[in-house]
Amino acid sequence: MTKREILVIGAGMVGTCTALELVLRGHTVSLLDRRMPGEETSYGNAGVIQREAVEPYSMPRKLGFLLAAALGNDPSVSYHPTAVLAMLPRLWQYWRASAPGRHALISRDYAALIAHATSEHARLVKMADAGMLVQREGLRIAFRSSMPFAAALQDAVRLERQYGIAYRALDSTELARAEPAFRTSLAGAVHWLDSWSVSDPGKLVERYATLFRQQGGRFIQGDGLTLRQHAAGWQVDSNEGRIHAEHAVVALGPWAETLTRRLGYRLPLFVKRGYHRHYTGGGQVMVPTLDAERGYVMSSQVRGLRITTGAEIARVDARPTPRQLTLAEQSARQLLDLGAPVESTPWMGSRPCVADMLPIIGDAGLHANLWFNFGHGHQGFTLGPASARLLADLIDGVPPYINAQAYSARRFLAN
Repeated sequence: MTKREILVIGAGMVGTCTALELVLRGHTVSLLDRRMPGEETSYGNAGVIQREAVEPYSMPRKLGFLLAAALGNDPSVSYHPTAVLAMLPRLWQYWRASAPGRHALISRDYAALIAHATSEHARLVKMADAGMLVQREGLRIAFRSSMPFAAALQDAVRLERQYGIAYRALDSTELARAEPAFRTSLAGAVHWLDSWSVSDPGKLVERYATLFRQQGGRFIQGDGLTLRQHAAGWQVDSNEGRIHAEHAVVALGPWAETLTRRLGYRLPLFVKRGYHRHYTGGGQVMVPTLDAERGYVMSSQVRGLRITTGAEIARVDARPTPRQLTLAEQSARQLLDLGAPVESTPWMGSRPCVADMLPIIGDAGLHANLWFNFGHGHQGFTLGPASARLLADLIDGVPPYINAQAYSARRFLAN
């Protein structure tokens, strides 16, 4: 196997795992980011490795939801009107891809990658000696009313039959027993048993980055947006001067579009922003729990109980508007003693999304020795190791461990 000199741009979960996978295969790898590994989007998620997420988040198509979202009455989604107008062509593509028939086909490819989420994390967790950060207790989807709960149970039966993922149904009494901090009776919950949670998401990325360096990789701080073609390879500006490599991997998450457009690519990318905050001195949840009808997740982490919001359609650099977090806090206080906020202001980050809901993994298509690994939407934290293995197979020129065609950037270049 040919050993290559490779530059990975972006040190979130996806980029860090990509750099680690490549250095484990004997390549000479430099990982570059403006901040330390795991300090951006990969720090701010709910900390769940979602093995159950075999179908990507589609755009809801029910008129009632769309009307409530438009009027700002649904806490699971928020938007900046100017951002919606700017993103309208991509949101229209997202809407079309979310049609039931197309979504079913997309889910088939998406599930093929999700199927390896926990097994690929397990391999790296063991090597990085990070087992103390991981809990294998699943994820609960809790419902306040009976009709949505009944519908979720029907869907759980379908997902278990179709994809083989395990769940347990909890009625109101069983859920109250499982979550003693809840002081409000709920209708019940679907407990997905195969998902994992992490008590400090940023720390897990940091442990993977430490393993990367121990294996001979080099981490450099610098501006990934300065990446440019140079001679027979690629060049980027860093705090240590200009860095050169034969190959470059773009793993910039929500900032990928800025760079790829500069390089001549027109990919249907957009961002969904999200917020979180920690609370201490109150109750905790035994298992990460999505309050399904209110659109936020509660997870017990080292800094306290983390509340993570749903999607906000906004420009990546727009001012924070944490209205969803305020609504989530109000809803959470109905369920348990939330305690006091740890941070003076909420954390905010952006999820990198593709209009057809599949990440972009593989060769760039228009440039030699340029590779992409971004666009994982809500699941970059979940899919980092699985995506890294797939991209490394493609770079190495070996048969990929799953069919890679559906994730190729070329699906957009042909249009």
